[in-house]
Amino acid sequence: MALAMLNELLIEDPSPPLLFYQVSKTAQFDTLHYQSCFMQSVFAHFPEILFVHRTYNPRGKVLYTFLVDGPRVQLEDHLTRAVYFAIPAKEDAEGLAHMFQVFKKFNPAWERVCTILVDPHFLPVPTLAMEFPAAEVLLSAFHICKFLQGKFYQLSLDQPVERALLSSLQSTMCSATAGNLRKLHTLLSTCIPPAQLPELHSHWLLNDRIWLAHRWRSTAESSRYFQGLEVTTCILSQFFGTTPSAEKGLTALLQYMQHNSGDQASFSLGLSPQSDHTPSDVSAESPKVEQLVEARIQHSLHAICTGPAAQLCLGELAVVQKSMHLIGSGSEKVNIQILEDTHRVQPQPPASCSCYFNQAFHLPCRHILAMLSARRQVLQPDMLPAQWTAGCAASLSDILGSAWSETLDKHLAVALLTEEVGQLLQHCSQEEFERRYSTLRELADSWIGPYEQVQL
Repeated sequence: MALAMLNELLIEDPSPPLLFYQVSKTAQFDTLHYQSCFMQSVFAHFPEILFVHRTYNPRGKVLYTFLVDGPRVQLEDHLTRAVYFAIPAKEDAEGLAHMFQVFKKFNPAWERVCTILVDPHFLPVPTLAMEFPAAEVLLSAFHICKFLQGKFYQLSLDQPVERALLSSLQSTMCSATAGNLRKLHTLLSTCIPPAQLPELHSHWLLNDRIWLAHRWRSTAESSRYFQGLEVTTCILSQFFGTTPSAEKGLTALLQYMQHNSGDQASFSLGLSPQSDHTPSDVSAESPKVEQLVEARIQHSLHAICTGPAAQLCLGELAVVQKSMHLIGSGSEKVNIQILEDTHRVQPQPPASCSCYFNQAFHLPCRHILAMLSARRQVLQPDMLPAQWTAGCAASLSDILGSAWSETLDKHLAVALLTEEVGQLLQHCSQEEFERRYSTLRELADSWIGPYEQVQL
């Protein structure tokens, strides 16, 4: 049945791809390799840096996705960088050696591979080094970032500490200078309990060879790079990681790629190392799932909210469309990071968020809308307070005048600052505590009176 599905998929492909597979005695796939002609062409143009990502399905099968990376790669579509898919029989030295050998057999440009980027949990590095003797194997900045994010959530840190660590991690990943990496390393040593610090492998931050492979990107390029890989890995998990049948999961993924291949046209029209065009020169975009979801969110805002409330929320949605990043979720709360801020979203109706916009206006903010977009959901009436449902408010000035006050603005700012200062004082050394407390004491004395009259 799976072979029939794949054959049907291959018929739809305009050019015959590589499909190599082996079937076990139980009629299940032992190994499977896939590479379209377009994927092979992309790798032939950009073979220098290979990014390897692994996706596991519920039955323990693993999909290896090879993506091209590096300064010369200017492909913007999320999955257009993918140049090879493989499901090895076993994830041992023999199985992986066979997988790499098949890849090399059909891709003569493998000899030009200089760097291979892998995740921290990739153990068979010797096998990879043996099959690609001229290539350097390094941890990828993206996988280190995801590893540290996951550890921050697992440690159940206090919210201000977690927020400070995530913010520092994000800014460091977007500007991976030696100074920023040292600052993040110091922050981890200060905020993480000593017994748990070894779990974070913070020494990776001081390995300059890892970051030289990423440091050439500007802040904006780094942000787009991480967001693109986040979307790519989410798509891989959505199609392969949630399907027990490995062959059905891969088939669904390939079908998705066939219907979302906007960058293939731009690549064939000359987007290559010798071309002077930029990705924006070619507008061969196909409809995206994200655009459809955002259109549905806009429709739900107009249908449920008053006109002025919808106007405010659409302004927040515009920010989401330009810079949205879902960084993690728990059973009850979702952590949303949008470039400069990290806030905590409570998705249960009525939805709430820790950001100022939601606290002041009690309307769906960019973080709540980002959560809806990531979950492919729309706004529901019970997620909105009754006073802002259609037919209640008359104008934008009504909402602004009734919801905002200078006192609330000051209260939120002071509360956030007080909480962060308190947490930092609790987690610093005794010497650092005395120095910081002395500074606060002097400030308090100058503002509100001497120590004998006022206690901090």
